[in-house]
Amino acid sequence: MDTTARLDPDENTPRSSQPYILATAFLSLFAIVGLILYGLPFFFDFMIREYGWSRAVVTSGNALGKLVVAPLFGFVTGWMIDGFGPRKLMMTGALMAGTALVGLSISGSLWSFYLFYILNALGYLLGGPLPCQVLISRWFDKNRGKAMGIAYLGIGTGGAVVYQISAGLEKFIGWQMTLASLGFLVVLIAFPLAYFIKDPVAGKPDRATSIQGFPIKEILRNPNFYLLAIGSMCSIGAVGGISQHLKLYLRDLNFTQSQAANVMSFVMFSSLAGRVLMGFLADLINRKYVMILIYLIIASTIPLLLVPDFYGRIYIFAVVFGVGLGGDYMIIPLMAADLFGIKALGRTMGIILVADGIAESLFPMLVGALYNETSKSYATGFIVLICLAVIGAVIVSFLPKGESHGA
Repeated sequence: MDTTARLDPDENTPRSSQPYILATAFLSLFAIVGLILYGLPFFFDFMIREYGWSRAVVTSGNALGKLVVAPLFGFVTGWMIDGFGPRKLMMTGALMAGTALVGLSISGSLWSFYLFYILNALGYLLGGPLPCQVLISRWFDKNRGKAMGIAYLGIGTGGAVVYQISAGLEKFIGWQMTLASLGFLVVLIAFPLAYFIKDPVAGKPDRATSIQGFPIKEILRNPNFYLLAIGSMCSIGAVGGISQHLKLYLRDLNFTQSQAANVMSFVMFSSLAGRVLMGFLADLINRKYVMILIYLIIASTIPLLLVPDFYGRIYIFAVVFGVGLGGDYMIIPLMAADLFGIKALGRTMGIILVADGIAESLFPMLVGALYNETSKSYATGFIVLICLAVIGAVIVSFLPKGESHGA
C-alpha cells in the first residue's frame, strides 16, 4: 500500500515547522525516555541498600507499572492521538512523569513505590515514544527514517547525560534529592515545546487522519501484526533485561559509582551512532533486514558479559550493544508504518507498545529472580536474553519486505 502521502494543509493554516516538530520529539524523548527510563536503574543499588529490597523487587516497579497501564490505556491513547493529535497528551505525560520521579524519591514503602511507578508508566505512554512516533510520521514522508533517527537521538543523549548528572549530584545532595531534581528537569524540558505545537488544522482533529490506512479490525486480523508485535517483544525484552541490570552487574564487578556511570554513558553515546546509522539504513534498504540486523547485534553482544574478563571487554560490549540499542525502538514504528500506513499508526503502535511494555518490564524482573546471590552470577538470566533476541530475529524474518526505503 502507498504510505508516501504528503500532508497538504492550506498555506494560510498556522502550523509548526518540521525543525520545531523534530526538536519537540527530540526533547520529549530526551526527558521521558532518556532521563527516566534509562536513568532510574542508576538508583536501584541505593534502594537495595537503604530499603533492603532484592533485585527482583526494585525491577518489579517498572513491571507492575507497565502491566497496569499498558493494557488499560495503550489502545485508548493511540486512538486519541490518531483522532486529535499528540499535543495535549504529551503535555500531560510530561507532568505525570516528572511527578512520578519526585514521588519515587520519597517513597520508602512498597505501596508508594508501586503507585509512583504506575504514574511513571502512564507518563511514559502519554508523553514518550508513542506520540513522538506519530508526530514524526505525520510531518515527514520520504525522510521519515532519518527524522525518526534524529528524534531518537534524544533518548541516547538523555541516557548518556543522566548518569553523569546523577553521579555528580549524588555526591553532594544524596540520591533522593538527585532523583527529585531529575523530576523537575523532566517537566522543564518536555512540557514547553509540546505546549506550543500548532496542529496542521487548528481546533480540529489532526488532518493527517485523512491519509488512508488499514481499519483497526483489519490490522488485528493480519498475521503480520502479530509477527511484528511478538518479534519486537523479544528484542525489547532482551534490551530491557540488560539495561535494567547493567549498573548492578557493574557494581558486582566492584565498579565505583563514577565508573559504572561512565560505562552506562558510553552505551548511550554509542546508541547515538546506532540511531543515525540504522535510520540511514532504513531509508536505503528494506527495513525488515535492518530490523533483523539490529536484533542479531543485540544477541551477539550479550555473551561478552558472560565470558572471562579481558582488556576492554566491558567497553567493547558498550559500543556494540549501544549500536543495537540505538536502532531497536526506532525501527518498530517505521515497520508498522510500512505495513499498516500512517492513519492507523497511533492505534497500531498503541497496541504494540502494550506488548513491548509487558516484555520490557517482565524480563528484567525475571533476570533479577534468576540472579544467583551466592555466586553473584547473571549467567542464567543473560542466556535467556540471548535466546530471546535470536527468537525475535527469526520471527521478524517472516514479515513481508514492504517498502524498501523512506515511506
